[in-house]
Amino acid sequence: MTRPSPPLDIRPARSVAELLAAGPLFDAPVHPSHALGLLEREGHHLFLAYATGEPVGFISGRETTHPDKGPEMLLYELGVASAHRRQGIGRALIETLAEVARERGCRGMWVGGGDGEQGGAGGLPVGGGGG
Repeated sequence: MTRPSPPLDIRPARSVAELLAAGPLFDAPVHPSHALGLLEREGHHLFLAYATGEPVGFISGRETTHPDKGPEMLLYELGVASAHRRQGIGRALIETLAEVARERGCRGMWVGGGDGEQGGAGGLPVGGGGG
């Protein structure tokens, strides 16, 4: 039996304070200077998912380009608090980043695997852009 999901609010991170408040979602403590650098860089995206006003997930992406492919979105990292998994939050975050990729003219979105993670590199269609 699945648990009912509280209403979800997904929005872009806009301040260091937001990222500090979402600190438990990340692998290590948030460094304010790194957070500010991410927020100020063009082409870097970080969205936070909130349920009942609390941060419960995040996704980060980076626009990249290659001479034979054109612009693409790298899904850099995705995290959902363990108590909120299997409720569609990860999927909603991916869909949010894919929408940004489409809006920014990316021809696709991809994710890489490494450092012992299961799986590997793969592409996710976002529509739009040519090949």
